[in-house]
Amino acid sequence: MNIQLIRNATLLVTYAGKKFLIDPMLAEKGAYPPFPDSPRQEEQNPLVDLPLPVETILQDVDAVLLTHLHLDHFDDAAKDALPKDMKLFVQNDADAETVKESGFRHVEVLTAHTEWQGIELAKTKGEHGRGDILTLTGEVCGVVFRHPSEETLYVAGDTVWYEGVQEEIGRHAPGIIVVNGGDNQFNQGGSLVMSKEDILEVHRAAPHTTILSVHMEAVNHWMLSREELERFAEERGFHSHLLIPKDGEKYDF
Repeated sequence: MNIQLIRNATLLVTYAGKKFLIDPMLAEKGAYPPFPDSPRQEEQNPLVDLPLPVETILQDVDAVLLTHLHLDHFDDAAKDALPKDMKLFVQNDADAETVKESGFRHVEVLTAHTEWQGIELAKTKGEHGRGDILTLTGEVCGVVFRHPSEETLYVAGDTVWYEGVQEEIGRHAPGIIVVNGGDNQFNQGGSLVMSKEDILEVHRAAPHTTILSVHMEAVNHWMLSREELERFAEERGFHSHLLIPKDGEKYDF
């Protein structure tokens, strides 16, 4: 298995011989307005450049996984760059129809028991915030990868820590967990993705599992920096189980 952070939540995952592109946001730095009613209103999104050319990112990709369709997970640049005959997995029928309207022809809705090319792909629960903000953020998912030749991988997606994530960890016993850990927030409503305290709860639920924290420092409403998370993990004693990749960084497992 190889996991490479591209930027924000965009990942390249090579798993059981197949290459997956997850949540592609492929625009150039500063292509979009800032998310409203949130920090850094003077900065355009994305805040940072891609670490690689788009052509390199897309090279040899076998399938794309979209945990949801927010701009920072599936943007216009990705819609333009991806081949229209690419295999795309989405979370529900509504997202499938939206993606098909952009011209994509091979779109499949994930289930708890999807199988593709010998790899099990299980749609997992997620909550993109807490309380009333959920009416704004909408439905999201994560995905678990399973294959006899690989450790089980859980990509949690845009979710905070809550009982649904704990249930997924208990159900799948992943060897590797990727969390979206930027503690992104609007000016009201609290965390939209995992805070440092949420990531600590993930560690407590899976104390021997390697955690990768991504979705950091790339869009204007981030609140948790890589440096702060690293310092917190050292203070709380789980630094040895946590990886905080820089954009473009990759890991073999």
